[in-house]
Amino acid sequence: MTKIENVVAWTAYPALMALCLCLHNYLLRLGFDMKVSSYVPVVCGALAITLLEIKFSHRKEWNPDGEDVFNDAVFMATVQVVLPALLTILASLTLVEFLNSRQLTLDSFWPHHWPAWLQAGVMVLCADFFRYWLHRIAHEWPLLWRFHAVHHSPPKLYWVNVARFHPVDKCLQFLFDALPFIVLGVGEEVLALYMVFYSVNGFFQHCNIDIRLGLLNYIISGPELHRWHHSKIAEISNQNYGNNLIIWDSLFGTRFLPKEKQVGTLGLPHPRYPMKFLAQMKTPFIKGIEQA
Repeated sequence: MTKIENVVAWTAYPALMALCLCLHNYLLRLGFDMKVSSYVPVVCGALAITLLEIKFSHRKEWNPDGEDVFNDAVFMATVQVVLPALLTILASLTLVEFLNSRQLTLDSFWPHHWPAWLQAGVMVLCADFFRYWLHRIAHEWPLLWRFHAVHHSPPKLYWVNVARFHPVDKCLQFLFDALPFIVLGVGEEVLALYMVFYSVNGFFQHCNIDIRLGLLNYIISGPELHRWHHSKIAEISNQNYGNNLIIWDSLFGTRFLPKEKQVGTLGLPHPRYPMKFLAQMKTPFIKGIEQA
């Protein structure tokens, strides 16, 4: 590893994460709309990670081809952008309105008076607890695994395929890591801060960059840990369930990061598992296709 590669490995994550969060805060102070202040840092983070993947690829064989990018971009647009927006609108127009109309609001259960960054930290901690168990059950319960297997299908990792989820899987995630906080009336500023961290951290989780997090690997669910979660070997991939944090894995005994070793083959054992978007909408309904 060259000197510049070593610098990138140890500084890319903390530096870019800090820059994206600071940019979000700076745009808010300039008076920009909350959506603009949130999406601009996320897009900038994605562009920076793309350039780092091109220049400092962790594994050349993980570099995507045109078909990979097209299919994963479709997942990104539909499952990660459009679907959550529709679910949020639906939740606001139905469940939240229903609760408000009957004076069943749950606002008092959330510390709205705390600073936004502290509220966002509590949100990450709580959301990750729920997502940890959903994720673990999705690996252990065959019915849910059929849907979650879509996310494990790629034989390579790069930031865009962080979006590869079946819509059913994504809807279940929404129930655990977004809906509770919408019902609790968590403020827009807190949700936006959470979204910036959640997005950039997710990009890094799947990135094809040689990242070293050191002691942060005991807090953050980063690429060094998450790559093992995508191993083709089930005994290995059934670990490191953390979405943003790894602390729940440490607490419940599923953290896995062997020293001085690299993950082997990624993906699913089935050699002909389809990879295109429309085909993967059907795979959960084809019994046994996610297995060898």
